[in-house]
Amino acid sequence: MIISMKNRGFATRIRWLEHYGVNQKKYRKAVKILIAVVIGALLLGGLYSLFGDVILPTLTQRIKDMFDYTG
Repeated sequence: MIISMKNRGFATRIRWLEHYGVNQKKYRKAVKILIAVVIGALLLGGLYSLFGDVILPTLTQRIKDMFDYTG
């Protein structure tokens, strides 16, 4: 009796999801697009901070050292 009640609840949830269209392809595509946008923003933010803090200061110092050459 207890097992059949658990299965009935699960089946009801599945029917509810199918009825309200939660499992449609357009929602999957929208979720994939949102995930891609978030991952892209994180990568862009990481590259921006890397270039701003690490690469550009050493690059400007190297350029100054190249032009101040007294050899």
